[in-house]
Amino acid sequence: MDLESKVKKLWIVRYKCSSKIIHAVYFWKLTVVILLCTQMGLGHEQGFGAPCLKCKDKCEGFELHFWRKICRNCKCGQEEHDVLTSNEEDRKVGKLFEDTKYTTLIAKLKNDGIPMYKRNVMILTNPVPAKKNISINTVTYEWAPPVQNQTLARQYMQMLPKEKQPVAGSEGAQYRKKQLAKQLPAHDQDPSKCHELSPNEVKQMEQFVKKYKNEALGVGDVKLPGEVETRATEKNVNDGDRGTSAAVGAMEDKSADQKASQYSCYRCKLNMKEGDPAVYAERAGYDKLWHPACFVCCTCSELLVDMIYFWKNGNLYCGRHYCDSEKPRCAGCDELIFSNEYTQAEGQNWHLKHFCCFDCDCVLAGEIYVMVNDKPVCKPCYVKNHAAICQGCHNAIDPEVQRVTYNNFNWHATQECFLCSCCSKCLIGQKFMPVEGMVFCSVECKKKMMS
Repeated sequence: MDLESKVKKLWIVRYKCSSKIIHAVYFWKLTVVILLCTQMGLGHEQGFGAPCLKCKDKCEGFELHFWRKICRNCKCGQEEHDVLTSNEEDRKVGKLFEDTKYTTLIAKLKNDGIPMYKRNVMILTNPVPAKKNISINTVTYEWAPPVQNQTLARQYMQMLPKEKQPVAGSEGAQYRKKQLAKQLPAHDQDPSKCHELSPNEVKQMEQFVKKYKNEALGVGDVKLPGEVETRATEKNVNDGDRGTSAAVGAMEDKSADQKASQYSCYRCKLNMKEGDPAVYAERAGYDKLWHPACFVCCTCSELLVDMIYFWKNGNLYCGRHYCDSEKPRCAGCDELIFSNEYTQAEGQNWHLKHFCCFDCDCVLAGEIYVMVNDKPVCKPCYVKNHAAICQGCHNAIDPEVQRVTYNNFNWHATQECFLCSCCSKCLIGQKFMPVEGMVFCSVECKKKMMS
């Protein structure tokens, strides 16, 4: 029995004895509305009030916009706020790996059956000599390659840039959290995380997700280059690839010195040392290796979070940019567009209902708007919040009128505003001498004002 049916039954039972069925129907409808609004509110309460790591005190605290994936107060994304989302992120990645060959990386909870990502957390302990006793220094990595050889995992971590190593409580841990949100948005795989999809759009999205899970999704593995070569040889023998097998056989005949330099990174093309860990991607083939720091998205060049990649046309992608290469993305709500009807403006794609003012959310179809930081803003909001201020009259300058700009100072291009700061002579079409926010028609006027 669904929520609406339960509430309806509850109210009819309560009012049946007094024969007020009509009133009961009204009340159960009202109750359903209240409960549904409460459920929607709960979905928007995650991280509510969390401070913004980017805006600091300028943001009053995180408050999720109704349909944009940003904070209503500061316009930054949730990933820019100090929101505790480890469980949500583990659920998201768990759902991504569901019904794939990577089910060994997830576990389903007994209470609700939701797949959870089994992150490999690595804890290293190092004895530190002290004056009296030996203390233990513990370093916890919030994620590490799921390999049995911990020495190899440690080497992998050391080959990453320091600021990207996911040590708990560090800049690297914050970087990983931010990339999980950016590279693997939940609304790219789960229709329930999207805003008002039609049944047909839901069906298209489910088919799209199933397709990329089967054809593109992968998780990198960390091995020594020699181990990868052995794996490649075995695969070629099993596949009956005579040409490649012959090439591998020729490589094995090389001397030890030659062998040490035969491995090269697929991205930077530099040699790889045989004793250093390398990352390989099964979908790319065993003949391709990457330095740990080179295993990045070909579009944004960011480290592929938890080595989760999407392979297409000889390139590694993060989840976001793989989806962008397949589908248009709405610049308003950040969701992929599965509708045949959408609009294009300013080099970006938009759901028809989401081509709105970034400040007040009014629909901009047929209206005058101004782009501010690549976001459309309606004319009233632009004048109120973003317009340049005239140094002459100290009023906002309408975006459709002419103005004079010098450095960071602006004037209406009128006889009433662009005047000599001393004698009030109109300077339109004349030479002038600027001094900070003032302009002068001559040296004499400048001396008068500055003396």
